Amino acid sequence: MFSLSLRDNALLCPLETWHAEEFAAHMDRAREHIRPWVGQSFVTDSLDGARATLLRYAERQAADGARLYGIWLDGTLVGGVMFTSFDAASGACEVGCWLEPAAEGHGLVTPACAALLDWAFLTRGLHRAAWHCRADNARSAAVAERLSMVLEGVERESWPYEGVRYDTQGWAVLASDWRKTGRA
Repeated sequence: MFSLSLRDNALLCPLETWHAEEFAAHMDRAREHIRPWVGQSFVTDSLDGARATLLRYAERQAADGARLYGIWLDGTLVGGVMFTSFDAASGACEVGCWLEPAAEGHGLVTPACAALLDWAFLTRGLHRAAWHCRADNARSAAVAERLSMVLEGVERESWPYEGVRYDTQGWAVLASDWRKTGRA
């Protein structure tokens, strides 16, 4: 199985349907923390919901679309990164992430997202990668900045959550800019 070391005790691996029980347990730890920041269809409340989310991503990956990867810290699934969209024909993708509270501040998300961007740009030849986050999600915006993304604009009141509409920031990096970062 493929895995990529993010550091001594942290691995990035595909998150697949056979991880449903582990993903459900992780969601129990992460749910309320990530609910305001990620798409509502991603935040599951049961083992069946976890299985359905993983199956949805597996089907999209089989069609050369979205992909889902878990981050394991000390052998425990603590979050992950994903291509929320991936369109090789148009040369564009969108990257996203999530972590449970105990995993924040360990330097996991930026290198995991960088690995996805390396693959998208260098292996698959994509041209552009996007990142969207609520404008009040400073941690997510900081990841986009560390990935050399450029803030392209703000969509006003585009993210509904619990009866309130929040602004969404749109960030992006182009393959040519990614190569200049020296990460590639």
